[in-house]
Amino acid sequence: MEKSAFYTPLMEGLTIRESHIHGLGLFATKPIKAKTVLGVSHKFDERFQNNYIRTPLGGFINHSDEPNLVLIDNEAEGLLKDLKYVRTIRDIQAGEELTLKYTLYNVCGGTDFDTKGACVDMI
Repeated sequence: MEKSAFYTPLMEGLTIRESHIHGLGLFATKPIKAKTVLGVSHKFDERFQNNYIRTPLGGFINHSDEPNLVLIDNEAEGLLKDLKYVRTIRDIQAGEELTLKYTLYNVCGGTDFDTKGACVDMI
């Protein structure tokens, strides 16, 4: 089997490190072109809270009101309905944190996000 056929949790050009937004985040280690599909971020499974389980890729993407990633509309793209993929919205520079605007579910539980993506009490 070729080495490239093995599963890797993150595609080449991505790494996890400390984030100024919250905890750990997902960062580009090299430039990534706009409209690049980075992989599967979530899998639908009713046994889990919010009916989704995050993959290693999805587990480290922080929230932003001005994201550089978007969840792909699986039906429009002809992809598997139970998987959520992420794609870059614009060109990403090396060293830039990759972010999404959280809309799939509320990861804060009974709280909401402040402008930096950290959980705050809901009003």
